Amino acid sequence: MAKRIIVIGAGPGGYVAALKAAALGAEVTVVEKEGAGGTCLNWGCIPSKIMKTSADLMEKMAQSETFGIEQVGSVAVNMAGLMERKRSVIATQQKGILALFQRAGVTWIHGSARIAGKGRLAVTDENGETSDLYWDNLIIATGTVPMALSAFPFDGKRVVSSNEVLSLSEVPESIAIVGGGVIGCEFAFILNALGAKVTLIEGMDRVLPIDSVDEACSKLLTREMKKKKITLYTNRTVTGVETADECARVTIGPSPFAENPTAKEKEILTEEVAMVAFCVGRSPNSSDIGLEHTGVTVDDRGWIRVDDGMRTSDPAIYAIGDITGPERIMLAHVASAEGVVAAENIMGQDRTMDYTAVPNAIFTMPEVACTGLTEAQARNQGLDVRTDTVLFRAIGKAQVLGEIAGQASIVSETDTGRVLGVHIAGPHATDLIAEGTLAVNKRLTVTDLAETIHAHPTLAEAMLEVALKASGNALHG
Repeated sequence: MAKRIIVIGAGPGGYVAALKAAALGAEVTVVEKEGAGGTCLNWGCIPSKIMKTSADLMEKMAQSETFGIEQVGSVAVNMAGLMERKRSVIATQQKGILALFQRAGVTWIHGSARIAGKGRLAVTDENGETSDLYWDNLIIATGTVPMALSAFPFDGKRVVSSNEVLSLSEVPESIAIVGGGVIGCEFAFILNALGAKVTLIEGMDRVLPIDSVDEACSKLLTREMKKKKITLYTNRTVTGVETADECARVTIGPSPFAENPTAKEKEILTEEVAMVAFCVGRSPNSSDIGLEHTGVTVDDRGWIRVDDGMRTSDPAIYAIGDITGPERIMLAHVASAEGVVAAENIMGQDRTMDYTAVPNAIFTMPEVACTGLTEAQARNQGLDVRTDTVLFRAIGKAQVLGEIAGQASIVSETDTGRVLGVHIAGPHATDLIAEGTLAVNKRLTVTDLAETIHAHPTLAEAMLEVALKASGNALHG
């Protein structure tokens, strides 16, 4: 008899886990209360990139004369058309996932799941009818929702989460974005390009205050924000929001996280904006799935604890993706990799997750991408390293595109030349990082990269140039 596996959640972790388990011979059922694709497809990665594609086009159109194109008449954003495109792309992707399930023999159930006992899952369908399903192993891939702050409740109009930003009926005249992490920075550039006056407020001393993001990338992004007239406050936090029919009044004060704030950073400021978007993190979807009927351990915030084989403290239950919390890496492609590991381990293999070479792709304008160690992280590990950098303005394709802001850096071991980390801020950085991720994963050296022929003219030549520089053989500066 085939092993029965139920996956709760059909995001990039859950649906990949289901397909892998089915390929290995399991009888697999997926239960999802919303749309196939999870947060990534419906409320995250894909819809935000659809908006960014339109924002990129708006920026290009604003520079059309530079490219020898004369505009006749004005160009305006059609949010209804943009949202319709978003719905169409999402629907196509959802159909693709369901088609994969059908071909693989995976049973798809649209409903809300709750663990009702050992090996038993109660599923309530769209009609409110509940039925029981039985499993030998369970994979929890329930993901997260935008974090709500009790002091600033979302009203869906003036005070919103990232979900509402992705469903705008019109571009707000002005918006204050609270949180200068990945989501906040992406929205700041997108909405700025679409015509909003943007204020970004971050409690730490830099945008993208993430250990894996090199500070040089944060500084470059700050400069680009200034050029685009995005108002940025760092070491600041929102202390109050008052809403009215036509606007929201935001009070901005010093951040509790600021070390030695300047006199200017201590000033209390107020701004009136059409909308306030809080992008300050995510909360786990673990509170109402019946974990009390299991031996699964969660921390005080509700994140599920797992080992590197994605096993929970209950031997029959695995967890993958964002539900495992920020101590791991909350990215769609990581969830997919974790799904494969979980499925293989359930089916008798012995796999562990390796987080050494995970690419981080940030769709700001310009894009930021990184993998492996920063120089600071490498030195903290006692490694003797060097960092070499090449500016995109030295790359012919960047000049052709008119996108010269940015740089590519390699952190390498001084003695061996082994690539320890790659950090890129610039055009198509999120595509270019694949080469860097391969280099870190396979322990390649800068000489390995430098001796690899790169096509001309391409942006990938930035990787060639920085590898040549790191190996002591720079050709173009």
